[in-house]
Amino acid sequence: MSLPDGRTADTPGPAEERPRLGVVFTVIAAGVAMANLDVFIVNVALPDIGHQFSGTSLASLSWVLNAYAVVFAALLVPAGNFADRVNPRIAYLSGIALFTLSSVLCALAPGIWLLVGARVLQAVGAAMLIPSSLGLLLATAPPEKRLASVRGWTAISGVASALGPVLGGLLTDLSWHWVFLVNVPIGVAALLGGLRVLPRVAARDLPRADVLGAAVLTAAIALIALGLVRGDDWGWASEKFLGALVLGVLGLVWFTVRSARHASPVLPLPLFRFRGFSPSSFSNVLFAVAFAAMLLSTVLWCQDVWHWSAVRTGLAIFPGTLLPPALAMSIGPVIHRFGSSVVAFTGCVVFGAGIAWWLTLLEPDAGYAGGMLPGMLLTGIGVGLTLPTLISAGVSGLPPQSFSTGSGVITMARQAGTVLGISLLVATMGSGAAHQVDSFDRGWEMTLAATAAAAIACFFVGSVGKTPRTTRPAQPAQPAEATGTGGSGGGGQASEGAGGA
Repeated sequence: MSLPDGRTADTPGPAEERPRLGVVFTVIAAGVAMANLDVFIVNVALPDIGHQFSGTSLASLSWVLNAYAVVFAALLVPAGNFADRVNPRIAYLSGIALFTLSSVLCALAPGIWLLVGARVLQAVGAAMLIPSSLGLLLATAPPEKRLASVRGWTAISGVASALGPVLGGLLTDLSWHWVFLVNVPIGVAALLGGLRVLPRVAARDLPRADVLGAAVLTAAIALIALGLVRGDDWGWASEKFLGALVLGVLGLVWFTVRSARHASPVLPLPLFRFRGFSPSSFSNVLFAVAFAAMLLSTVLWCQDVWHWSAVRTGLAIFPGTLLPPALAMSIGPVIHRFGSSVVAFTGCVVFGAGIAWWLTLLEPDAGYAGGMLPGMLLTGIGVGLTLPTLISAGVSGLPPQSFSTGSGVITMARQAGTVLGISLLVATMGSGAAHQVDSFDRGWEMTLAATAAAAIACFFVGSVGKTPRTTRPAQPAQPAEATGTGGSGGGGQASEGAGGA
């Protein structure tokens, strides 16, 4: 397998040609951590942002999260293609610069829709820096250290995601603006350090990514989300709601047809012919719906029902975020023995038990230890069992040269599920009813239904993933593929998902 500069994967270049791995890893870690921290920090800050922009409905506020997820999902593969065709170093540094600048714009936004626009720019920056980061790391690491480097890169995402709620609470307690301004010193340091130490990797001659397809995918998902979050205000039988839904579905159909014909599609359809990939991807979408709804509803309950501070909310969520990373690192032997279907199904059942606990026992006058904490621990265990298992099941059924592409597609699936989960939660709760306890019951019933659907879908995953040890070592040997397809983004976001509950 050739590296981007023409050397083989087994032939390191001269010592003077390769920057020090530790220094490069530090620079890359800063960018990856920043992008992953931002997801969970903003979740905790969302109620305070709503209070700042008085009169903002939950439906409008949800776009602070949805805009980021939609754009990131659609641009992940095109951004990886751009990194390969131009230069991973340029792509990474450009992504860092754009993410940092847009963070300042987020903090200074005078209104909710300007904030949403700045979040779109953040997503573009994240889509550029995440796929290129792993390629730069693999181009720097000698062959014997590549596997350890990939594991370290993945661990950064999980740790950052786990710390996100607590750090977000601390920063939001000062001002919600700080959840974005904290990115500035990290981004500047990564940019200055990257200019000095990141390797110069040769560009590759690849067909251009389907930018038009990415734009249509973005618009289609956004239209469906718009219809769901505004359906309560427009009326579920209104022309506006039905029009948004129909246009969104037609956009997805057109996008699928185009992906089948394009030389470098955003969604590589041939992957879905491999055993287990389709059910794993579909299960990821459904479980992401439940996960996103669970996380947002927890934040809203703590701050709108219990009237807790952002710091206390972050600490309340923190116990659930500690469990998935630990389970993700130790779940391999369990999958090997029982199979992906059994483990993923069990994870969904445990996750659902946590939601059912809240639906049955969580009341405004309930204490945290007996009311929220048991559900938080159960959902954390469920995430730790389900997400790594579904990712492993989806990728392990592919040929080695498609591992990175497959992980990128799975990431897209989860991001789409995240948008759908947030939108469905807003739709079932009602756009202005976050303070009403009955609205949370409706939201948790929807979350429980999505979890049940994910559990059923897990049965179709079959035995894929029973032998992950045979495919795991092959992944670091595909540095060019990782940057070209957005597979590195898949790995990073996989950790993000597993890292937060």
